[in-house]
Amino acid sequence: MKMRKFFIYLVMISVPVSALAQKPILISEDSIPIGAGKYPGMTISIPEVSYEKTLNNWIKEQELGTKSKVMTDNGEMTIFGAIKKEVSLNPVNIYSKLMNQDTMLLLMVCIELKKDQYIERSVGDIQFTAARTYLKEFAKSQYIEFIKDEVLAEEKILRGLNNDLDGLQNSSSKTMKGAQKNKNSINNEQDKLIVLNNELNQLSTSIISENNLLISMEAGPGKDAKASQIEEMEKRRKKLQNEINTAENRIGKSKNVIDKADRALPKNESEQEIMKLKIEEQEAVVQQFTSKLNAVKAY
Repeated sequence: MKMRKFFIYLVMISVPVSALAQKPILISEDSIPIGAGKYPGMTISIPEVSYEKTLNNWIKEQELGTKSKVMTDNGEMTIFGAIKKEVSLNPVNIYSKLMNQDTMLLLMVCIELKKDQYIERSVGDIQFTAARTYLKEFAKSQYIEFIKDEVLAEEKILRGLNNDLDGLQNSSSKTMKGAQKNKNSINNEQDKLIVLNNELNQLSTSIISENNLLISMEAGPGKDAKASQIEEMEKRRKKLQNEINTAENRIGKSKNVIDKADRALPKNESEQEIMKLKIEEQEAVVQQFTSKLNAVKAY
């Protein structure tokens, strides 16, 4: 239980608490400083996202559906004749700037319907609401894209942990199969040893008897034949001894493999339990980021 709490702590400190909760997207009416003046507009906060990526996406969004291009001067963006049916049936001019505020970006936008007439509440609630919705949806899309990347990153970590667990399980299975194979090998070699030792004992007894007989024989072809017979028996005894030595060596090697398996398997099992805890906690992290994503989709 102490180990379980310890690994929960490890996982939880690996992801900042602030990253697990969605932040609000805030929109406010504002006087936006553009050039030397200030004009009616809106400021919208976009939490957590990348400045460069959001800037590029905002430029693409403004240019979408029109041949007009965004002009940038000292951080201020201007596009004339932008086609934004979500906001107005007629082309509009958009003046904007994007500011980095550490944990969020501030997108400040003025939308000019015609010369010196900007979208603001006094122009009409319908058009004001449409512009507000348009900007909110852009901010929301950027935040969703950011959180999707977070979810993908955490899912990648989870896949890596699962792959590590699979590796441990495969290793454990391989080790157990290897140990069982060597246990079977020991049994086979031991059965073989019984046969070899019995044959060796019988042969050794026979060699002693034949040698005693050889000593009592007179020189001649018979004795020579007996000596040759004993020589063949000695060769057979030497071969049996070599086979016995080989079997005993195989048994020794198999026992070493089994001993290593006996030490490795408990360690592997412990590592699997640790990995399962990590996976359990990472699954919770993925779920938290998924919930964060769903919450922002519902904005």
